[in-house]
Amino acid sequence: MGLHRVVEPAGVLPQAAWRLDARREIAPNEVRIRIERLNLDAASFRQLSEKHGGDGNAVRAEVLDIISTRGKMQNPVTGSGGMLIGTVEEAGRRSPLGFKAGERVATLVSLTLTPLVVTDGLARWDGRSEQVPCDGWAILFARSIAAVLPEDLDPQLSLAVLDVCGAPALTARVVSRYVAERAAQPGGGPVTVAVIGGAGKSGSLSLAAARRAGAGRTVGVVPVAAERDALVAAGLADTVAVADARDPVALSTAVTSALGVPAEVTVVCVDVPGCEHGAVLATADGGTVIFFSMATSFAAAALGAEGLAADVTMLVGNGFVPGHAELALGLLRGEPGVRGLFEARLAAD
Repeated sequence: MGLHRVVEPAGVLPQAAWRLDARREIAPNEVRIRIERLNLDAASFRQLSEKHGGDGNAVRAEVLDIISTRGKMQNPVTGSGGMLIGTVEEAGRRSPLGFKAGERVATLVSLTLTPLVVTDGLARWDGRSEQVPCDGWAILFARSIAAVLPEDLDPQLSLAVLDVCGAPALTARVVSRYVAERAAQPGGGPVTVAVIGGAGKSGSLSLAAARRAGAGRTVGVVPVAAERDALVAAGLADTVAVADARDPVALSTAVTSALGVPAEVTVVCVDVPGCEHGAVLATADGGTVIFFSMATSFAAAALGAEGLAADVTMLVGNGFVPGHAELALGLLRGEPGVRGLFEARLAAD
């Protein structure tokens, strides 16, 4: 679990630690990765960019400072990190991960618990995009998760997909359960799903996963007309609505108007805070809200649901569901709309 890499405070797991030991030498059950590119999570990058007014040099300097100070990439405000791709440099003889030197891999665990050293000063990054080309190394533990990069996809595309692969997998699991329950009770109508932030990375994948899992009617909610047009063109949702997810009444009205009823499953994929109450209000009694955003305040979600007397189940998307990488890559390959949105995002970056 990497406990031996924790410097301070003692006795906590690496994710909760303030600082990790990122020395290059590995233990027999560890793997060292020569890093090629980091992918900062959306909430973290947005916070850093807004803090520095879009000044890429200042963003780069702060990311460097975080990594050098903490021995990992963990935004002190959002608490989140991201993931990386690179090449296996050395695998310990007792590592259970099964990697060999020379394999290109993507880590499927957060940078918030991954010992990390950057050696090139992030000189090739302008501080204006989530993807960060760099050189250095990272350490994987025995319980870390990583996947060999597929040869048929551009590494940057794979990185963008694998960064959020937990969202569609959990969405598919939850929607499948509702579909199975509905099948056992004929005449109950279609399963309804709302994805808040439907044009983004995790949102577009979640819409595609919900449809494949049997959702009868879906709505993607976006904040601006440009994202509405892109999502309509992608064809991933039955309906696309424009609403500010931070406005509870506006969001609830948009979802209910689009679906005709509140959503049974609401998936929150936005990277801004303050969307908890709207998601709860947009969800039917007995429904489920999946919070897949590091900008979520779980205290606000719980207390808001209580204050609204909302009988909803709230799930924290923890980023790991067995088979999540394969499912997300399969959606990218099989859904032209998903691939188009991802490629457009990378081109814009």
